[in-house]
Amino acid sequence: MRYPVTLTPDKKSGGFVVTFRDLPEAITQGDTFEEALAMAQEALELALEFYFEDKRLVPEPSRPKRGQHVVELPASLAAKVLLLNEMIAQNVRPAELARRLNTTPQEVNRLTNLRHTTRIDGIEAALRALGRQLELRVA
Repeated sequence: MRYPVTLTPDKKSGGFVVTFRDLPEAITQGDTFEEALAMAQEALELALEFYFEDKRLVPEPSRPKRGQHVVELPASLAAKVLLLNEMIAQNVRPAELARRLNTTPQEVNRLTNLRHTTRIDGIEAALRALGRQLELRVA
């Protein structure tokens, strides 16, 4: 999941303002172009927390414009986004998914907690219980 990022020079106070067209909650800035781009990763991950807390669909990343920089989610976070979106799309609550996985709702909540380290196998099993398949590929 690679989200296009816009870095706009801040003429008033210097540096760059960073925004994401797909996630308007993700806004940050940096004194230099490099710092702003580094801050973009943190802003993206923090914005995702709002979606997870509110149990809202995380928007798919749009196609970047030619030459536009992107911020890529780590594979573990991308998998959690896919799981959350699938649960919402199917209207499956953690308790129901826990029943399908023969585990506890707390364990399912950990699968959709961005701050909790999760083995990819757990996310894969949850997606399978939702009738989906997690596919990894090298590009």
